[in-house]
This record gives sequence, structure tokens and C-alpha cells, in this order.
Amino acid sequence: MKKSILTLLLVLVATFSFSQENSTYKSSLKKLVQISGSEAAYKGALDQMISMFKQQQSNVPKEFWDEFAVELNKDAIGQLINMILPVYQKHLTEADLKGVIAFYETPLGKKYAEKTPLITQESMLAGQEWGKQIGEKVVGKLRDKGYLKE
Repeated sequence: MKKSILTLLLVLVATFSFSQENSTYKSSLKKLVQISGSEAAYKGALDQMISMFKQQQSNVPKEFWDEFAVELNKDAIGQLINMILPVYQKHLTEADLKGVIAFYETPLGKKYAEKTPLITQESMLAGQEWGKQIGEKVVGKLRDKGYLKE
């Protein structure tokens, strides 16, 4: 009987400890998402998705989309954080998160967070051009070798 009670107590303490650790990790992750500019990017993506739906469903009144946007924005980021939490926990410790947060609190980190959306957008354009050039090389090589007919 004593062993059963002791085992149950140990499980409860471990569960409580993990829950607290998970809670502080989640708070750190939330801060990282905010300070890095990711939260603003995610919210921008939500707005874009809603705009796409509006265009596809033009018969739906504006009020619906306004109400839906408010409802969605209430906890969409919280839901996303819950979904990405295990991914971050798999790859980074809480100390790692705090180190990255410390970087984002520096002037350079703030500049990096501010410039990341522009860098990403311009890099995507460069990546598209790169992919186009590689595609043209492949097609040219296939033609040269006689695998593609005009």
C-alpha cells in the first residue's frame, strides 16, 4: 500500500513539475514569437487567407468576414503556439529560447526582426528566379541530349 501511494505521489509530482516546465517554456516561446516579428507575420497571413476567402465567396456579406476575423484573431496565435510547442521543445531548450529572445532584445535583433519580412519576400523572388534558371538549364540539357523534341 505504501508503495502504491509513494508511486502515485511521485507520478503527481513529476506531472506537476512537467506541467510547470511546459508552462514556462510555452511563455518563452510566446515571447519569442512576439519579439521576433513572427506573430505579426502570422497575423498578416491570417488576413491574407480571409481576403482570399472573401474573393472566393463574394456573395457573403462583409459583416460575416468582419465577425469571423475578430473570432479567428482571438486565439489563432495561441492555437498555433500550442501546435508548434512540441516542435520547438524537440529542438531547443528553454535556455536556447531565452538566448534567442535576448538577441532579439538587442538593437541588432530588433533590426533583424524588422527586416526579416522584406528579406524573406526578396529572397523568395530570388529563389524563384534561381529555380527558373535551373529549369531552363535542365530543359536545354535534355534537348541537347535528344530527350526532348521541339
